[in-house]
This record gives sequence, C-alpha cells and structure tokens, in this order.
Amino acid sequence: MTKNEGTIDRALRVIVGLVLLSLVFIGPQTMWGLIGIVPLATGLIGICPLYSILGINTCPVKSR
Repeated sequence: MTKNEGTIDRALRVIVGLVLLSLVFIGPQTMWGLIGIVPLATGLIGICPLYSILGINTCPVKSR
C-alpha cells in the first residue's frame, strides 16, 4: 500500500492519538481513551484505510 497521509496529517493524528490514550491514565480514566490507538497507529504508519476507500490522499509525494 502507498502512503496517503501528509506530514501535517500524520503529526496531528499522532498528537490526537496520544491525547486520547492519556485519558486512560489521567483525567476521567475511562477505557474510551483506547480509541486513540487508531489515529496513533495510522499516523505512525502513514496509511489510512478510510482515506484509501474514499480516494483521499494528503501525501505530497506522487506514487508511481
């Protein structure tokens, strides 16, 4: 699979993922914070399956 997330998109996903994961340990301490695994993983990998389905590509590098 080709990367379909740009640098800013990836950075925002990692930040949001970490913030959501922090809800498990601090704040309301609910398990809903585990949802943060999804944006964190997609931000680190650089591939979003939903973007692939919808045909969205924020990565500035053209694929071959």
